[in-house]
Amino acid sequence: MTDTSALSLLRETKILSEDDLARLAADPDAGAGLVAAVVRLGIAEEEKFLRAAAPVLGVEYRDVEELEVPPELAEKLPARAVAQYGVVPVDFADGVLSVAVPDPFDTRLADALRLAAGCEVVLVACAKEKILKLANRVYGVGADTLAQMAADGRYDVDSDGDAANKFDLSEVGQEASIVKFVNQIIAEGDRRGATDIHFEPMEKELRIRYRVDGLLDKVDVPPQLHRLQAAVISRIKVMAGLDIAEKRLPMDGRIGIRVNGKEIDIRVATCPTVYGEKVVLRLLQKGGGVIRLDQLGFEERDDHVVRHTIARPNGIMLVTGPTGSGKSTSLYAFLHEINTPDKNIMTAEDPVEYEMAGIMQVPIKPDIGLSFARVLRSFLRQDPDVIMVGEIRDRETAEIAINASLTGHLVFSTLHTNDSAGAFARLIDMGVEPFLVSSSVVAVLAQRLVRRLCPDCKKEEAPDARLVAAAGVDPAFFDGKKVWAPTGCRTCNKTGYKGRGGIFEVLHVSDAVRSLVTAHRPSSEIRAKAVEEGMSLLREDGWAKVFKGFTSVEEVVRVTEDSEE
Repeated sequence: MTDTSALSLLRETKILSEDDLARLAADPDAGAGLVAAVVRLGIAEEEKFLRAAAPVLGVEYRDVEELEVPPELAEKLPARAVAQYGVVPVDFADGVLSVAVPDPFDTRLADALRLAAGCEVVLVACAKEKILKLANRVYGVGADTLAQMAADGRYDVDSDGDAANKFDLSEVGQEASIVKFVNQIIAEGDRRGATDIHFEPMEKELRIRYRVDGLLDKVDVPPQLHRLQAAVISRIKVMAGLDIAEKRLPMDGRIGIRVNGKEIDIRVATCPTVYGEKVVLRLLQKGGGVIRLDQLGFEERDDHVVRHTIARPNGIMLVTGPTGSGKSTSLYAFLHEINTPDKNIMTAEDPVEYEMAGIMQVPIKPDIGLSFARVLRSFLRQDPDVIMVGEIRDRETAEIAINASLTGHLVFSTLHTNDSAGAFARLIDMGVEPFLVSSSVVAVLAQRLVRRLCPDCKKEEAPDARLVAAAGVDPAFFDGKKVWAPTGCRTCNKTGYKGRGGIFEVLHVSDAVRSLVTAHRPSSEIRAKAVEEGMSLLREDGWAKVFKGFTSVEEVVRVTEDSEE
């Protein structure tokens, strides 16, 4: 049951309806707090409710996300209290500490904060997410954990650098505090939507960075973290089942973890550097996150070609692009579209990034001889209809895939080339005969990922003239067309972008294109013929998405420079 005094106060002020108050009164999870219950039950948005309720309680509502908190103010409230109660100090005057809290209805909170701070405390209302962002910026992610360790005397923050190397790291690495800190870093990365987390040892710091929307962003962490660098790295290696004593060789491992109610599969890669081991974690959500074909964002002509291709009974469809361009996402979308009970679909992946029901997925394990080529050979004895090969890396794999397509199987795979036309030359360079390439490959999709403009702050403006000139585009091309640019707001963390989407180049292998491939003509000729037959180049598809307000001119130029060259 929810606190009756708080409900009585809300009833008198008529902020909420009687029906809403009745729902709150009957809420079985009221222990989480009144504001949390209002949001959880869908009664009102958090910030809107707090702004209305603050005057009733006689407290101020303050948007603290962009507030600058000097070190002397941060020291007024211990990091442990900040993390425990989800609060942050915002002002100190005349011996009174103002603290932003997410639930000003909690009557016990002021007393707890007064005890932690050792002075008089005044509550200020603010949305929970904004308090968390400010606290992480001021104290650093995991500051409460390191503060607890300092209080327990488990490391001396004033000791010199040499002393840090004298710890019994095999013992420290097992401590609950180190475990908690690593978990906090991973949970915060998941909350921010990071795809990768980098732990990078520097001369005087352990730098941690999240890759969000394709770009790396440094994480605010407590400066004393450097002294626990080896313990943090050891903890990650223990989680991944790696040898903590081996620090001279690169190693790979995997971690299965549940974060914020989601199953996450983490790929771990270590690499020795001058100042210690660098570790990169790649976060993959298990059993979810698969995008459907209609969500990829193809233009009408490209959508028609792709759907026609994946409906074929045989042939090879290749997806090309650099690492991190969303190739696997597209392949999974294709498989999801054609995954029906009457088809036997088998995949060979390194590693399996997303688990899909109804599909037989085989992880490649080179260390025991389970290569793409070996798995492909076994697939052909498993009566498959559709085969997906994570990547064609060598002649043997390419030839088996081609033979599979020529014997009545539909094959999907990826290649590392800059554009669609370059895929043919890549296969021929591997040693595959041109006539085999031309007779088996039915379509090639090249793609890149561009950042999506934040819908809350994008603004219409003319494209930067210097950027347009550097890209080799005629300024008249943009005349009479709407173009949007990033601004930056709280929603997108001041970047102007939120999320990513694809731009595409879909090459349909017509008879004319097939003849050019068989004759081993240059990629430029193949590209020109495909454009003549209606193919849109990567940058052209990018311009179409610019004019729709999906992304910016700057993004399209940034991700298509290599293909234009």
